[in-house]
Amino acid sequence: MSTTPARHLARPTLEDFADAAATLEGVIARTPLDESLHLSEQLGAPVHLKLENLQRTGSFKIRGATYRLSRLTPEERARGVVAASAGNHAQGVALAAKSLGIPATIFMPLGVPVPKLLATRGYGAEVILEGATVETPLRLAAEFAERTGAVFIHPFDHPDVIAGQGTLGLELMDELPDLDTIILGIGGGGLIAGVAAAVKARAAVEGRTVRIIGVQAENSAAYPASLAAGHPLDVATRPTIADGIAVARPGDLPFEIIRDLVDDVVTVSEDDIARALLVLLERAKQVVEPAGAVGVAAILAGKVRASGPTVTVLSGGNIDPLLLQRVVAHGLAASGRYMTLQVPLPDRPGQLARVSELLAQAGANVIEVLHTRHGQGLQISEVILQLSVETRGEEHRAHVISTLEQAGYAPTVVPD
Repeated sequence: MSTTPARHLARPTLEDFADAAATLEGVIARTPLDESLHLSEQLGAPVHLKLENLQRTGSFKIRGATYRLSRLTPEERARGVVAASAGNHAQGVALAAKSLGIPATIFMPLGVPVPKLLATRGYGAEVILEGATVETPLRLAAEFAERTGAVFIHPFDHPDVIAGQGTLGLELMDELPDLDTIILGIGGGGLIAGVAAAVKARAAVEGRTVRIIGVQAENSAAYPASLAAGHPLDVATRPTIADGIAVARPGDLPFEIIRDLVDDVVTVSEDDIARALLVLLERAKQVVEPAGAVGVAAILAGKVRASGPTVTVLSGGNIDPLLLQRVVAHGLAASGRYMTLQVPLPDRPGQLARVSELLAQAGANVIEVLHTRHGQGLQISEVILQLSVETRGEEHRAHVISTLEQAGYAPTVVPD
């Protein structure tokens, strides 16, 4: 959905990005750039993490929201603003509105993570929960704007929002003068459009090139099909843990910029994203939401290549602790470091001890055990043993299964 009048659909220029950077000076944090030796080994080129998960409100969204609101006229400010978001845009608009003294109403889906909901309300916005996905809040916010006169603040399809997000690209150019490649997640496309436009314009002035790579979740990937068709398409989406980039249709203006300036768009699976979150926790000591980790996921999955200094943007850190718990468990399983086995056993003494001995010999650490005679398809003389075990990776996992099979058992891995 685009509520932006056609007269506004002008691409930001390098001057616009410079103005946005000056406006945001002292308002946003200049987030760190942290080199990752582990990811550098994986990619075969130096990899730096841009820690926008440490940005104010926990994501890059404060950049575009603040610049967009700063350019409203006094009459527009008096009418208030309205936005729709699954979380990060909501927080950005709410904080920007509070700092500028502008009334804000935010529509959010019913399943929004609790930390994002509480933070948005904490910044002083009125929050209305409606709909299962962000598409319903977008529609309701547009209707609210028409009914009340409030200014609709689109999360990505407006040149001022894109200009604000693009300030991130200028920072990267300043911080890493020999920058070769930037990897960013894509939802509606506002961040990558802004960064691509700012970086390509600056690079042209400096007489060099910088590659821009976009990453989408496989379950919500509107850009590959849209780019192939030559225009934005509405695509069917499936649930994804990367809810922050789950957008069914590209923005009109971001699509134009991405089509012309982004060098490649790749997709990553849910397992790839879960593994990336685990790597960021263990190796980089960074808490990142799934949408903010897709660039790392693309590196780990071998979906991108680079020959020089590379930056992947950790675009947000607002993850529900309960989701983090589930994702870590999923990431461990996807990395071959945790699995649940079901083993049918004859119902006679000593079988549990025998299986435990085999697992110990194979070096697996048992976390949980369920021993039951009740199960579909079981013979009257059989029981099912279900075990959750820690392993050291895919090779060790296969060794554990093989050890049980060689002893005459028939283990099956329970899907995560």
